[in-house]
Amino acid sequence: MARSKTPNVSKAEKYARDVVAGKIIACKWIKLACQKHLDDKKQVKNKSYPYKFDRDKAEKVAKFIQLLPHTKGKWAQKRQLLKLEPWQIFAVCIPFGWIKKKDGKRRYQKIDLYVPRKNGKSALAAGIGNYMFCADGEYGAEIYSGATTEKQAWEVFRPAKLMVERTPQLKDYYGVEVNASNMHIVIDGSRFEPIIGKPGDGSSPSCAIVDEYHEHKDSTLYDTMETGMGAREQPILLTITTAGSNIGGPCYMRMRDCQKMLEGTIDMPDTWAMIFTIDKDDDWTDPLVLIKANPNYNISVGGEFLESRQRDAKQSARKQNTFRTKHLNEWVGAKEAWMNMAKWQEAPKRKTLAELEGRPCYIGLDLATKIDIVATILLFPPTADDPYYHVHGRYYLPDARILDDQGEVNTELYQTFANEGLLTLTMGEVVDFDIIKDDLFEFAGRFDVQEIAYDPWQATQLAQDLEKEDLTMVEIRHTVQNISEPMKELEALVLRKLLAHGGCPVMTWMMSNVVAKVDAKDNIYPNKERAENKIDGPVACIMALARASVHDQDNGLDNFASNPIMVGI
Repeated sequence: MARSKTPNVSKAEKYARDVVAGKIIACKWIKLACQKHLDDKKQVKNKSYPYKFDRDKAEKVAKFIQLLPHTKGKWAQKRQLLKLEPWQIFAVCIPFGWIKKKDGKRRYQKIDLYVPRKNGKSALAAGIGNYMFCADGEYGAEIYSGATTEKQAWEVFRPAKLMVERTPQLKDYYGVEVNASNMHIVIDGSRFEPIIGKPGDGSSPSCAIVDEYHEHKDSTLYDTMETGMGAREQPILLTITTAGSNIGGPCYMRMRDCQKMLEGTIDMPDTWAMIFTIDKDDDWTDPLVLIKANPNYNISVGGEFLESRQRDAKQSARKQNTFRTKHLNEWVGAKEAWMNMAKWQEAPKRKTLAELEGRPCYIGLDLATKIDIVATILLFPPTADDPYYHVHGRYYLPDARILDDQGEVNTELYQTFANEGLLTLTMGEVVDFDIIKDDLFEFAGRFDVQEIAYDPWQATQLAQDLEKEDLTMVEIRHTVQNISEPMKELEALVLRKLLAHGGCPVMTWMMSNVVAKVDAKDNIYPNKERAENKIDGPVACIMALARASVHDQDNGLDNFASNPIMVGI
């Protein structure tokens, strides 16, 4: 089809060129998505390249969606049809336009859109759902709007249903019957319905829409939808969500995979992703970031509204995380997170354990429970030629937590950590303390272990065994008096970029879970919002830092973190 007959595709590709050229403000991930399409187009003439771009197929979906009506707000009141913005046209034309040369089937079967609130994502998802239901040519199509709650499942299905109800020509042409809780096409049995949890046995989704994936504790619904698509030749699994607070959850892990794909570090040929957010070095208080993160700025989400929320966030620490999560699409950890996770990610380079051999070391041992994660943290204080605190950790978990069906919401996350060698699984229902003892003996042989700090809860026998081997064990009870100051010191080290933690995914996840409990005297204590939000690593690190700080004071030394000579200030 000539370009004059595919105006939407022309708009989509102009958007891509303008983003790459810097004419449209966009973050790194949107630039990479645009560049990916432009680069792929150059590969099409290569005979060995397995894909090509079909402008007709791309145009069809954008044209269909824009024949549907708005369902709320001033546009619905005026009975206006949807008008896709350039970014939305790009978001649908590109994944629907790329096909396989060998059979003409769609290249992309997974579409991931990460967009802040109020940017029109529900209407876009509803439009895609209706296209897949009516116009994709799939006989007996099954479209599911899936979520963890009924209310959320209806966030996409309701506008989709209203769009069809208010378009009688569409109903008549495709023979759609609209019911109270579903839509179906009699002639071929196609159906579109909301679903909570996962579809029943025998379901074969041709399109599954996972809305607000960040609210899912695990990937059960996503995985069930994906596996159910096996009988379909070109299904679509659409994930459309804002950021959340659980960076150990399936949504964050999926987003990180999409980022790696866009960077070219992993191959995901069936995935199309667009991630609207701000960049790593951006100042979240800068008004320009509102435009960068919100592609529908001053269209479906008002600039004055966003500026007002930004002002509130500047003045209230309590509102900051909500603003950055919902309106800048940043993952900021726990809703009332203690640690500034953006600063946490900016840590200096950590030395390897081999490079740290022989150096003084303080160990924190958190053995809060034998049936869950146990953390051992090694903290290496600064030296005369190295101003940084270096942190390494080992984490242990009884394998029954993963192997048995115990309803553990972190099972998938734990399995991932174990597969990556970040989590040691011990046999049985409880952590095998002998393995921890062996590791501590190894550390004592490699490093100048000054002290091992431990909470006497669950650890008395282990401490006695280690003392018999001439290891210095120091009891630290988990009280505000013992924990508050080293916890504040840990935060200061992170903010001043003096804590080299290596970006360990286990420690990062746990750190994002820490909530600071503050008392009337401004003492703080580590807490967590939910039982599954583990914080054992940070607690063990705080214990190790407590002993390192005491050692510095006993030797009449200033704390390294506040020593201007040591940090080159």
